Amino acid sequence: MPKIPLADWINSIVDWMEEYLAGFFDLVADVIESIVDFFSYLFLLPHPFVFIAILGVLAFLVGRTSLMLFSVIGFLIIDNLGYWPQTIDTLSLVLTSGLISVILGVPLGIWAAYSKGASRIIIPVLDFMQTMPAFVYLLPAVTFFSLGVVPGVIASVIFAIPPTIRLTRLGIMQVSGELTEAADAFGSTSGQKLFKVQLPLAMPTIMAGVNQTIMLSLSMVVIASMIGAQGIGAEVYRAVTQLQIGKGFEAGLAVVILAIVLDRFTQNIFKTKKRGA
Repeated sequence: MPKIPLADWINSIVDWMEEYLAGFFDLVADVIESIVDFFSYLFLLPHPFVFIAILGVLAFLVGRTSLMLFSVIGFLIIDNLGYWPQTIDTLSLVLTSGLISVILGVPLGIWAAYSKGASRIIIPVLDFMQTMPAFVYLLPAVTFFSLGVVPGVIASVIFAIPPTIRLTRLGIMQVSGELTEAADAFGSTSGQKLFKVQLPLAMPTIMAGVNQTIMLSLSMVVIASMIGAQGIGAEVYRAVTQLQIGKGFEAGLAVVILAIVLDRFTQNIFKTKKRGA
């Protein structure tokens, strides 16, 4: 039985995209670089102690004393270890990936919840995205966007966006049918029903998806460092290649602190809104 020329087909598609979509890829790269640079400039603008003080106030408002203490002490440790610029680079990359994932993922999740046809297409694609090894995403990212932070963000988005889409769809589908029927009975339009009934009730589930997306984006920082993305991941990768166990542990600890802070922030944001309501 002859072998299916799948690799040749994929290469042909990639060649066609490189030839006819180069302008689009340049535009995407410029937008992503601008967002990452904006976050980096914004976070590096104040002195680290000022940034940590602002972070402590936000942590107190979101998660009270325990989150404030952990955030302040954790980031002081990062600064003391000498990984402040790298941490900010990683934070900028993660926030950019998370922002793009939410902007794309929430509408796709809503569409999948409303349309059975769209759901039949989107769900298998998500299965494919979640089961494909993350390293495979680096190949087309580097091909279309060269080396640097942009392919790292693109690979992170592809790897991290499925939870936002899945849990947005799940949250909307779990809204009680009686509530949507009551909204219809009161003459609500589709938009009013979505924004005033379904999305508010689905928000805890959606926020769980956003939380998972941010965590998956952060898990890609070491892999993204292999294609030129700067940040803590580059320090971890360098320590691994040079067998520097102590330095690798320090850089890994910075990743852990950043991951816990981001996780607690995203978990508590909706709870704070709910208490305020």
